[in-house]
Amino acid sequence: MENRLSKSDVPILIKNVSFIVTPKAMIEDCDIYIEGVEIKSISHNIEPSLPSRVIDGRGKIVIPGLVNTHHHLYQTLTRNIPLIQNKGLFEWLNVLYNIWQGLNPEAIYTSALVGFAELLLTGCTTTSDHLYVFPPGISDDFIDEEVRAAAKMGIRFHPLRGSMSRGRSEGGLPPDNLVESEDSIIKESERIISKFHNPNRLSMCRVGLAPCSPFSVTERLLKDTLLLARDKGVRCHTHLAETIDEENYCKKIYGMRPVEYMEKLGWLGEDISFAHCVWLNDEEIKLLSETETGVVHCPTSNLRLGSGIASIDEMLKAEVRIGLGVDGSASNDSSDMLGELRQASLLHNNIPTKKIFEMATSAGAAILGRDDIGTIEPGKAADLVLIDLRKIGYAGAMRDPLSAIVLCGDSHIVDTTIVNGVVVVEDGKLVNIDEEKLFEEANRISRELLKKAKIGCLSD
Repeated sequence: MENRLSKSDVPILIKNVSFIVTPKAMIEDCDIYIEGVEIKSISHNIEPSLPSRVIDGRGKIVIPGLVNTHHHLYQTLTRNIPLIQNKGLFEWLNVLYNIWQGLNPEAIYTSALVGFAELLLTGCTTTSDHLYVFPPGISDDFIDEEVRAAAKMGIRFHPLRGSMSRGRSEGGLPPDNLVESEDSIIKESERIISKFHNPNRLSMCRVGLAPCSPFSVTERLLKDTLLLARDKGVRCHTHLAETIDEENYCKKIYGMRPVEYMEKLGWLGEDISFAHCVWLNDEEIKLLSETETGVVHCPTSNLRLGSGIASIDEMLKAEVRIGLGVDGSASNDSSDMLGELRQASLLHNNIPTKKIFEMATSAGAAILGRDDIGTIEPGKAADLVLIDLRKIGYAGAMRDPLSAIVLCGDSHIVDTTIVNGVVVVEDGKLVNIDEEKLFEEANRISRELLKKAKIGCLSD
């Protein structure tokens, strides 16, 4: 995933920044100097040794690039479908499976561009993506298309090779024509790791493995995936304990609750994370803490599907490792990362904004196994976001600038996004793509998918 966007040949000096959010304190009226892909220094009146691009930081707050730890990028093409609004997860999925059978490489590439664009515009510089739909006979290159899109947009990317191996004929939820064999999944997982995974510091692409859920994969696949992941040194992820329907399914099929089932298979540990974890009891929260298993909180999706509200305050008290995710756009309808922070803050108003912010930065980075992103410090990746506070939506909110950008304002579009020392959003606009053309292309492909599934559009 190395290309001309991987690093900047011109150092960047962000001059006279009003507020800089660092791990220990908010620094005022200071400069940030970026050379290559790293933050070199944070100080007053920096005089760069090389000719540099100067960005005016007056009136702005600079935050570390946000880290999104759960997404389904392909779903940007199937959001806001009236037929499945106000439906629960299982009914919602059964309609969407029919649409997703029509996915092809063009749809995957375009949907990824849309999701990356939204994330970059709302302050996210690193994202994972859980892609688990691979219609047989269409293409084995879906992950390749996502990686290509990430390189074009200049975002730091953690693609997760997802999978479904348990169809309806074997008691699973997905239709049989959307599942793959265990052997083909493992073979393709090995290919993706070999081709794209870069474990080095400041890497722009790291691969993970992510069987979809307890109701769509076999026990064999979960075991074989974990063995492969630990052999190759990559991380594992899945959906877990999202709804009461899933809990009832696991009790009926496996005779145990979701977390108990994953514990039985060895699926706990520092290299594993679970999305959602809405339906946990106290013992399960304690177990996740003791095993250092990560949790990804997806508040908007959980509210949108009526899944419930995760006990994030109890998990934090138990010192569970928690990141934040926008989840797929078919259950969130947006890839607005700053909006996800706001949603989490409103949903858990007893948790300080700073703690919510950490979930979307340093804690999210740790979930992905990274200590080189997520904070503003010399030596860390030059992943920075500038937000102009001189707007009417922030008037009267300057006693706490960090909380202001989460709770106040009338737009989540940031002023500048820098990834790996490269400016990818400037003056609130994407640098590397024509937004209007992308909008038109995404809508065209979305219409084609819905027509193929015999679901009408108002624009038809």
